[in-house]
Amino acid sequence: QAQLVESGGGLVQAGGSLRLSCAASNVPFGRYTMGWFRRAPGKERELVAASWAFGTTNYATSVKGRFTIARVNANNTVYLQMNSLKPEDTAVYYCAARLEGSGRLQYDYWGQGTQVTVSS
Repeated sequence: QAQLVESGGGLVQAGGSLRLSCAASNVPFGRYTMGWFRRAPGKERELVAASWAFGTTNYATSVKGRFTIARVNANNTVYLQMNSLKPEDTAVYYCAARLEGSGRLQYDYWGQGTQVTVSS
């Protein structure tokens, strides 16, 4: 079974940093776009950052310059480095994977999520 497991969430003060990790198993990692999503209280899910298998990345405007997505294909792992955290970054963060070349925008696999709480 395909599985994505997030780790690294927690409680941090505004201005601090966290690094989230996502370990993938039974996924053809090198053929998948890897994405980080988040759902904040009272808001809809949004794409935070994505990394294509060939290296291209994109970010939500709200996190550009503060967050960095990185993947290590050999370890089937993707990271989200979060710096200069703000209270509005508080959310459950999800790792997701989408098969490239399928013609679909929908992501195929999802992790259970990890809570990030930023206090002021």
